[in-house]
Amino acid sequence: MNLDLSLFEITVRLFLSLIMGGMIGMEREYRNQPAGLRTHILVCIGSTVIALIQVQIAASALSYALIYPELSTVIRSDQARLIAQVVSGIGFLGAGTIIVSDRSIRGLTTAASIWAVAGLGLSIGMGYYMIAISSFIGILFALLVVKRLVNIKTLKKIEIRYVHKEATKEFILNYFVENNIRVEDVIFNVDIVDDYLIYTNVYMIDLPKGLTYPQVIEDLSLSKNITKIRMLDL
Repeated sequence: MNLDLSLFEITVRLFLSLIMGGMIGMEREYRNQPAGLRTHILVCIGSTVIALIQVQIAASALSYALIYPELSTVIRSDQARLIAQVVSGIGFLGAGTIIVSDRSIRGLTTAASIWAVAGLGLSIGMGYYMIAISSFIGILFALLVVKRLVNIKTLKKIEIRYVHKEATKEFILNYFVENNIRVEDVIFNVDIVDDYLIYTNVYMIDLPKGLTYPQVIEDLSLSKNITKIRMLDL
């Protein structure tokens, strides 16, 4: 009895991982994320290869046990051993996509998608096609649809660097009042550069409906006293 996977079955599983991993990677590539098309394809195919090896090891162990029954108590094959290494090891690759800069963190969704794609590749490699297809649909749904269906209003931080404290501060506060922007918190800082006072305010603000953060940044940048404006993640 031949328990080995056929070349056709191996090819089908690798092809599925190529297509599914590639489609998820295309979405990340489109959004200009650190890990894109090729990374997701390689992660998915790599996980599939590991799973295929694990399946082959289990098949070989069972074949030897059937041929040599007296060794059945000696031959062991743990189906989860290699898979567990993939699940724990993929975290290092995902961590590499997370960019931590001054008061901001980017790449968490991409790191999660890499981790999910690794699981997808494992399910394909093990031959669990229903799990693989369902997972693939779920991952794409989370990346493409959820944000459009569920619009969660979030607070944002805007960092404003400026000179001429009194006049500029009055300009900023007047703009917030005129546009019904609620200020939840303010962090104030001042630096001395070449005998000039450079002020930096970080405002945590809540925008009214119809007003966007890029619009706020564009409007505030009209002041000649403001030297830098940028969004910060909470």
